[in-house]
Amino acid sequence: MRTRSLLLSSIALFAVRQSALAAGHQPLPAADDASPVSVSAHPAKHHAPKAAPKAVSGASARNGVERAAPARRKTEALESRATESVAVTGRQLTGRDAEQAVSKAIMRQYVPGTSAYKMLDRTPGVSFTSTDPFGIDSFGANLYVRGFFMNQMGVTVDGVPLNDQTYQSVSGMSLASAIIPDDIQSMRMSQGAGSVELPSMNTLGGTIQIGSSDPDDKRGGKVSQSFGSYGSYRTYVRLDSGKLNQTGTKLYTSYARTDEGMWMGSGDQFMQQVDAKLVQPINERSRMSAFFNWSSLAQWNYPDTSIGILKNLGWRTPHLYPNYALAYGIANGTRPYPAGYDSVPGIDGSNIAMYDGGQAETNYMGGLHFDLALTDHLTWNSTIYGHSQTGYYSYTDSDPDDQVEGGAPLSEEVWQNRQERYGFDTSLRYKWGRHTIEGGVWYENNNQQAGLFNYREPILGQGAPLKAVGPYGVYGPAYLEGYNFQWNTNVMQFHLQDSIQLAEGLILHAGFKSMTATTSGGAQYNNADWTGADALPNGSLTASQAFLPHINLDWHINRHHEIYVDVAENMRAYEVSAYGVANSVYSVQDQATFQAQKKSLEPSKAWVYLGGYRYSSKLLQVNATVYHASLIHPILAAAVGSLTNPVSQVIDFGHISMTGANGDITITPIDGLSISNNLSYNKGTYDRNVDTVGGYYALAGKNIVNYPAWMYKTSVAYSWKGMTAHFDANYYSRRYYSFMNDTSIGGYWLANAGAQYRFGKLSVLKDVTASFNVYNLFNTKYISMMGENDNPAVGDYQSMERGPVREFFGTVSASF
Repeated sequence: MRTRSLLLSSIALFAVRQSALAAGHQPLPAADDASPVSVSAHPAKHHAPKAAPKAVSGASARNGVERAAPARRKTEALESRATESVAVTGRQLTGRDAEQAVSKAIMRQYVPGTSAYKMLDRTPGVSFTSTDPFGIDSFGANLYVRGFFMNQMGVTVDGVPLNDQTYQSVSGMSLASAIIPDDIQSMRMSQGAGSVELPSMNTLGGTIQIGSSDPDDKRGGKVSQSFGSYGSYRTYVRLDSGKLNQTGTKLYTSYARTDEGMWMGSGDQFMQQVDAKLVQPINERSRMSAFFNWSSLAQWNYPDTSIGILKNLGWRTPHLYPNYALAYGIANGTRPYPAGYDSVPGIDGSNIAMYDGGQAETNYMGGLHFDLALTDHLTWNSTIYGHSQTGYYSYTDSDPDDQVEGGAPLSEEVWQNRQERYGFDTSLRYKWGRHTIEGGVWYENNNQQAGLFNYREPILGQGAPLKAVGPYGVYGPAYLEGYNFQWNTNVMQFHLQDSIQLAEGLILHAGFKSMTATTSGGAQYNNADWTGADALPNGSLTASQAFLPHINLDWHINRHHEIYVDVAENMRAYEVSAYGVANSVYSVQDQATFQAQKKSLEPSKAWVYLGGYRYSSKLLQVNATVYHASLIHPILAAAVGSLTNPVSQVIDFGHISMTGANGDITITPIDGLSISNNLSYNKGTYDRNVDTVGGYYALAGKNIVNYPAWMYKTSVAYSWKGMTAHFDANYYSRRYYSFMNDTSIGGYWLANAGAQYRFGKLSVLKDVTASFNVYNLFNTKYISMMGENDNPAVGDYQSMERGPVREFFGTVSASF
């Protein structure tokens, strides 16, 4: 069948690309061979490389610790009674922490194409911000859950681990690229430590599990079209085969095209995706499914800003694109900076007056999932998957040396990353009296690659300038290669657990997992003139722990009251990234530093403790939790030294403590009306002082960066016949910007609103619906992303981005 052909083709493609990786990296393949990647921390879009090499001692700005989550409960208790229930597809986990689900009714309140992470932002303890209204720009998007950053959480789609979610990662895949939001059927988040059976190499805090919808039993389809501010538009089409034979074989394929106009500067943020899924029932209680996803994006990025830029130049300071003549003149000194660009304290005007910056990325993901009932008591669950990713991440660099040699004073600096990963996850579950015993294994292999190349821009008037988002076939050969890294990472995880029914309504879950993650390789090429190092990092790193326990007690006192306790320990694998990028020991300045750090290096671990109470009834739902988390040996990056001469350094922050609480109340006073309010508090502090090459920093007792201590969220939704209207508003308190807490970003309110009317059947069309949404209703000026180029140890730094302005969206959809 067509879907099977797609799957087989993708598996064949994986094999071809695996061979290509083994043969060595080739810079900038032709445009039709482009297959981009997603990478962790941003390679300093402002001119940082030659760039802030990293001397280690270990840690990053974007770390935190999330609070544990409550014990398992019934799905209907997770949602407002005014909303429809969620049909959870995919693997049902035993002994999972208490989870919160996003209902389909709430998903429909967002503009189609909006990131699933943004849909979680109404949840207590969750902070999601982005530079674009949909939240699909991976450079400008960041998610924290109870202080844990998105690269410290376990995220899966249909059981496939997405691993590291950060920009430019060679160890994972962005959720925005992994599934079309319209095809999501279930979304569950555990704010505790996460279940031991969930496959992920970077889980320290909670977990997010996304399940895709199954093909419909009846032949048909769906179409939706959205239009929005700044020329934005989005198209979605889905076709369902219906049941094709007596065995129940069915499949669907869908396509989405998103084109976000930029609210500041020129360019756009373009993304295409294809999803396909086939389901084959096997007897009455078993089934096999095959899935495939393709995504391709080409997105201009918004520029980095700083406190000084905001104060001196205002909230809209875009890139110079497409004014190449102005950028060229500034670079060669024949034209002045725009007014004020040379007056920002501590920042060179060339880091503000950049021509452009952007990213292009392509992903292929596919696999098979088996849910087999072997006997009345024994079930077998397995997933086999593959993922291929190629990415280009670039900005225009000012290079006066080229002009001296007769070339243009500008060049395009491009980080080129690739990864090919394959894995399987299999487990057996046996029900025996009061016990449900499960054990399983997850294995993944990842071939990773990262290189840096510079390409000449044309002399003014002698050709079209290069675009940060491609096409790359016109770039020509690179005139400079800074470095080239290749690694191979193998991860093996084993888990064993037992859920015991101690008494009516009382369940004890006890289990553990063992994990070993080994990365070998490193720099295969080093341009000593560019890096300033005789040799770049190369070697092997292993993170291993034989016993990571998880204990959960859940007591349903009666149909309304529940008490839960959860305690767990987790460990994450070492991060993998190239010279000067992200929070990896492989990114330090030279081989000698790498070897010195390796002797004392320990993998990051976390203990998470949680206790809580939940009340559920038709009228009222209440949830209150308290938690504590200890993050041990967090390895993060910081910009140390002075503002005018920062040094990006990897640091082991030693120990971070998190203590917090949250309360959540939802009332449904009448049918169709739902009112929710929640309040969360998190006291996160660094517990040890840090001695770096940039100086000694008395961090003990300082608050963690980038995550608000207080958040208050309220939402109101009302449905009457075919009409639905909603309003939601979130308050985020002050966020500290520097590790020493001498700079910070003030608190702010952010509100959204929308309305929808379902006309029902019109002629041959069914479920005809029109909706209207406003994001950032009050046009609040706020900072979304912080620390994309590392957070400063003290003071200011050009490493934050503004959130989007008020934007309007209208959507019309129908089924057939």
